[in-house]
Amino acid sequence: MVVLTFAVVLLSALSAVQAVPAKRQSITALSASQIAAFRPFTFFASAAYCQPSTTITWSCGANCNANSGFVPVASGGDGSDTQFWFVGFDPTHSTVIVAHQGTDPSEFEADLLDADFFLGNLDPSLFPGISSSIQVHSGFRDSHARSAPPILSAVKTAMAAHGTTHVTIVGHSLGAALALLDSVFLPLHLPASTTFKTVGYGMPRVGNQAFATYVDTHVTNMNHINNKEDPVPILPGRFLGFAHPGGEIHIMDNNQWVTCPGDDNTSDLCEVGDVGNIFESSLSDHDGPYDTVEMGC
Repeated sequence: MVVLTFAVVLLSALSAVQAVPAKRQSITALSASQIAAFRPFTFFASAAYCQPSTTITWSCGANCNANSGFVPVASGGDGSDTQFWFVGFDPTHSTVIVAHQGTDPSEFEADLLDADFFLGNLDPSLFPGISSSIQVHSGFRDSHARSAPPILSAVKTAMAAHGTTHVTIVGHSLGAALALLDSVFLPLHLPASTTFKTVGYGMPRVGNQAFATYVDTHVTNMNHINNKEDPVPILPGRFLGFAHPGGEIHIMDNNQWVTCPGDDNTSDLCEVGDVGNIFESSLSDHDGPYDTVEMGC
């Protein structure tokens, strides 16, 4: 396993050397108000680590309690085989919230460097009509499948109870990967009038280029936010067939947030160009801060 991991790291470094020339056009800075608009969803992504209760009292720590008025509907997972998740209604933004728990960053980085996974097809019973050319990380796919049915049921309940057609999906780390899969899964099972927003933090690559292209075409309101030299968003490597969809926002070392158009933008202002390989990364950046918010309870 040590030899295999070293080989994966070496190939990742070689892949970075072969990157295409930097793209600087169309990269724009976010305003203070645009950055602040993400903060409520950052708190929700953080709260997913805390196994929040769905009783009348919604209380599980400062980050969990930051969005006042939130109405919990359902929660699940065990934090081990199945990541914690919760569904509820956010009256401030008039949206159903779906939040997925992340995982320990040091363990997750090791898992992403381990080649004991493969790109595989999505389950047609969960993803009807999805082309067989679209493939995703088998571990993410299997983890998502364990929570997808109860989450779909909870979302339908929340939409009916609160009279909304808006759904916002959030997550950090592994939770961001699950959120991205939900952003493909849920629209296949909810009314066409439903609108979606997806915000992922420290998201790894989830699928192949066909998957990224599908997301670019069908998931119309999605951002994945990368913090400084976080290694997770550059894994698994592109040489293994993985690709990020568009929607990247990169937090630079000076804490300026910039938009990075395209799939895996290689500008040195964006994640792939800034962090050429894991030796140039800092795992401490994975949990944030994202506009002062650290992930976790």
